[in-house]
Amino acid sequence: MSYLDEAELRNAGFKRIGSGVKISRSANIYNPELIELGDCCRIDDFCVISGAISFGKFIHVTPMCLLAGGTPGLTVGDFSTFAYGVKIFTQSDDYSGETMCNSLIPKKYKKEIFKKTVVGRQVIVGAGTVIMPGANVGEGCAIGAMSLVLEPIDSWGVYAGVPVKRIRARSKNLLRLESDFTIELNNDSL
Repeated sequence: MSYLDEAELRNAGFKRIGSGVKISRSANIYNPELIELGDCCRIDDFCVISGAISFGKFIHVTPMCLLAGGTPGLTVGDFSTFAYGVKIFTQSDDYSGETMCNSLIPKKYKKEIFKKTVVGRQVIVGAGTVIMPGANVGEGCAIGAMSLVLEPIDSWGVYAGVPVKRIRARSKNLLRLESDFTIELNNDSL
C-alpha cells in the first residue's frame, strides 16, 4: 500500500492532523477542511471519507469503507477499528414516499434526515456493517460482520444481526492492555 508523504498530508488542507497519520494514495478524501485526524490514524485503499469527521488516535479504517460525516458530523473515539466495507452515514433521504429522494432533487421537494453520529472508544465494527444516522455506538462495543445499526447501542456489548441485537457483554480486559500500551508508548518516546 502506498501512502501520502508528510508534505502531501500537510498540504491536503485537513482541519487538524496528528503525527503518524497514514492515508492511502487510493483513498478518496472530500472536505478535508472539515476532517480532524488524531495521532496514528490510518486510512487504507479505496475508502471514501467525507464531511465533518473527528477521529481520535489510533483509528484504523480498512479498505473499502465509506465514512460520510456530512454536515451533522461523525466522531470516532480512540483505538477504534472499521473492518472492510463498513459504511457510516450521518444523513439520509426519507424513504417513506412522502417526499422525493435523490441528491439531484431540490431540497424543497425532499425531507432529509440529519443526525450526528458518535462511535465510542475501543470499538470494532465488523466487515460490511452499516451504521445509520444517529445510531451512536457506545464505548467498547464489538459489532459482528454484516450487521445493521439503526439505533444507539449501549457500551461494552457484543452486537450482531439485521438489525443488531446485543448478544453478550464484552470483556474490559482490553482497557488494561490499553494502559500498558500507553505506558510503553510514553516510555519509548522519552
